[in-house]
Amino acid sequence: MTAYRNRSLAVALSAAAVATALTATVAPTAHAGTGGPEVPQLDWTSCAGAGGQECAQLPVPLDYRHPDGPTLTLAVTRLRSDNPDKRRGVLLAIPGGPGGSGVGLLKEKGDALRKRMAGAYDIVSLDPRGVGGSTKASCELTPDDRMLVNVRSWPGQGGDISANTERSRRVADACHRNGGAVLRSFTTLNEARDIDLFRQALGERKLSGWGTSYGTYAGAVYAQLFPQHTDRWVLDSNDDPNPNRVGRGWLANAAQGTEDRFPDFAAWASDPAQEAKGLRLAERAEDVRPLVLGLAEKLDAAPRKTTTKDVPLTGNMLRQTLQIALMSDDSFPMMAQLVKEAQEPTATPALPPFLAQPLSDESVAVMFGVVCNDVSWPTQVSSYEQAVAADRVRHPLTAGMPVNVTPCTFWQDGAAEKPARITADGPSNVLLIQNRRDPASPYSGALKLRQALGDRARMVTVDHGGHEVYLANGNPCADRTVTTFLTTGQRPEDSVCEN
Repeated sequence: MTAYRNRSLAVALSAAAVATALTATVAPTAHAGTGGPEVPQLDWTSCAGAGGQECAQLPVPLDYRHPDGPTLTLAVTRLRSDNPDKRRGVLLAIPGGPGGSGVGLLKEKGDALRKRMAGAYDIVSLDPRGVGGSTKASCELTPDDRMLVNVRSWPGQGGDISANTERSRRVADACHRNGGAVLRSFTTLNEARDIDLFRQALGERKLSGWGTSYGTYAGAVYAQLFPQHTDRWVLDSNDDPNPNRVGRGWLANAAQGTEDRFPDFAAWASDPAQEAKGLRLAERAEDVRPLVLGLAEKLDAAPRKTTTKDVPLTGNMLRQTLQIALMSDDSFPMMAQLVKEAQEPTATPALPPFLAQPLSDESVAVMFGVVCNDVSWPTQVSSYEQAVAADRVRHPLTAGMPVNVTPCTFWQDGAAEKPARITADGPSNVLLIQNRRDPASPYSGALKLRQALGDRARMVTVDHGGHEVYLANGNPCADRTVTTFLTTGQRPEDSVCEN
């Protein structure tokens, strides 16, 4: 799944309708601090296949209300400063998801980060509960229920959600039967507590941080619970932290994010430069949208055989490919190629790998676990039916998926605890960095986080499309701004990076 890379698995969920939920601010010492778990010792060894990267195991309480009870094990990792004389502390990289691996993040971005930091930090990360080398849970789902196009709750032809409802009930029941206390412990609040136990095990009074995608919410929750332990804090690709709607609100916002981003793809797909590559879809940018929508409707009615046995190309698979392609300009050719093959009557389209095979059971479990445990979702199926019908009209590119029913609708016992409410209480040490046309974490949602943080934060908007900013989209101004803040503490006022 190279194009997908688990960067924003929360976007794989969907829900709808306005609902009320608890919005109390979580106290900074909730389930942590005095009377908390004993601080563990870390036994660092070289990570397999990663030059210079060290790995260790961090035991954490299954339940912080019972710090002496059962424990889970988290995989943690670090890259030591390559210039100890300039070392000023520790920089925590917080992966996206839910479902992203911090160990994998450092394998991918560690060398680039270390070069940018010029010795200022030991760079550390962790695999959250349920991910990578950490303790996992399983829902024991069928392969069909783990196909991405089914994990994302795409409505049937004409907006019918009956199959989505049946599947969501089945998945929720399976997770309740098979996930147990481990799955129930998968929450953003517990990730924040685990991060703070990691800080203590490192022997650090404060952490600097760089969180991406879902990691921005985990980072914001950490800064809310433990503000006194934050140093320089960067949140990259943000969304609305409204505690009534975390998870389902993020996905609902992605309908607008897709609309914001699609013109970038349309401009690329109509550029004469794509002609020689066989990827130009139309002569005018304004013709790309009706072409894609029309092709999806045609595939709804008559799916095409593909090179993957027993996995046809449907309209929803085309829509799903578009969602992934909009994450990065580098994925535009993948979408254009699939459209071209689907238009050719005699061709046998080849599905992208993330559509052709199921996700792992463990990755689906952590994705649903975190989002469904964090906040209670509306339970009336009729509210989702109404929301889907309306959203299909407003945002046809996403066809109602972002507001559809999900397993969270039927999640046993609802939220595991009261969600955190992000506030302006705390040190003014946060930098938000945000693409203006992010399909997964739209600009409109980032503005809500900026508002919630008040004077604690400043936000730099990048006039660019795609998901994730720092060391991701090649914008020199954005990379320079984040690097300067982390290495010198110089934080700009709210501003825009154009190049």
